[in-house]
Amino acid sequence: MTIALYILAAAMIVIGLVGTVLPALPGVPLLYAGMFLAAWTGHFVHVGPLTLGLLGLLCALAIAADILASLLGAKRVGASTWALVGAAIGTLGGFFFGLPGLILGPFAGALGGELIAGSTLRQATHVGVGTWLGMLFGTLVKVALAFAMIGIFAFALLIPAG
Repeated sequence: MTIALYILAAAMIVIGLVGTVLPALPGVPLLYAGMFLAAWTGHFVHVGPLTLGLLGLLCALAIAADILASLLGAKRVGASTWALVGAAIGTLGGFFFGLPGLILGPFAGALGGELIAGSTLRQATHVGVGTWLGMLFGTLVKVALAFAMIGIFAFALLIPAG
């Protein structure tokens, strides 16, 4: 049973890492859950409460960075509520079209939402680009924090908790 739990934890970690760039998966929380499961399965010998607390903090920071970067990117260029809704819909819709959809979906959604709000095509394009750049920056920060979590977790596996 222990081996099965470790395999499940490893799968959660891998899927969580993939989920840091795919919007349909709860990437960083799944990554943390996999690490927690591995620590629990190992009776917290290598990964203790202090390490799990640090990993939890990084998880929360990654989630906050992802949300805030998108909103700040949109706000910086004067996006309307419609643009934010459009960007969210575009992100979800883009998932079904692979990598091109993930790249273009948020932009197209924000652009469409801003046009619905009554902006000019030029302003809507500006908002689309700003929203997309904010989402890109948020994803980069989230990926960096996810790799930091993996590094801390791997280091903790090498040294028993004290």
